[in-house]
Amino acid sequence: MSGPTELGPRDPRAVGPYRLLKRLGGGGQGTVYLGTSAAGDQVAVKVLNTDFQDTGRLKTALNRELASAQSVAAFVTAQVIAFDLDADPPYIVTEFVDGPTLEDEVRHGRGPLRGSRLADLAIQTVIALEAIHAAGVIHCDFKPGNIMLGPGGVKVIDFGIARAWESMQKAASRVVGSAHFMAPEQVNNQPLGPPVDMFAWGSVMVFAATGQHAFPGT
Repeated sequence: MSGPTELGPRDPRAVGPYRLLKRLGGGGQGTVYLGTSAAGDQVAVKVLNTDFQDTGRLKTALNRELASAQSVAAFVTAQVIAFDLDADPPYIVTEFVDGPTLEDEVRHGRGPLRGSRLADLAIQTVIALEAIHAAGVIHCDFKPGNIMLGPGGVKVIDFGIARAWESMQKAASRVVGSAHFMAPEQVNNQPLGPPVDMFAWGSVMVFAATGQHAFPGT
């Protein structure tokens, strides 16, 4: 199971008022770090790898999505604490959840979920998606790697980010998302709504229960 790694020579040591301690992971949108706030609270800091000077529409869309995401109930989601897209580098700060992702748990931990663990996952993730959708946000990248199994229960992360990227990449005829969990609307560049997340939820439940993808050919 992968875990935090030491900062490398090219990693920043701080962004805004947040000090960075470890590297947690990364992807196409940016790199995620374990950090601390000025008050000493642990947080997750995503440093974005986008130059917003060249993508003004993305900045506008992301500002809108993140502002909405801050209103999402934090019971089963990792709360969006702060963001600054004008900083150099731009960053997003969320609640830090200390635990494995669902993907790590199934592939490298105890394997597929059974019984009450699977039922709890299903219920808590549906509640999370309901809260996200109630705030006017669509996740668009709901997958096992964005579901944290923390000591206090399940937490969904990275909501309010993918749809902004998706809206920008459509102009370039590119698809954003994780193929095994994407709804047909995403593949066909059709209008997106809450059903894309529920399609992904079903695919995630298959993975959680079996360790296999619902659509292995994708």
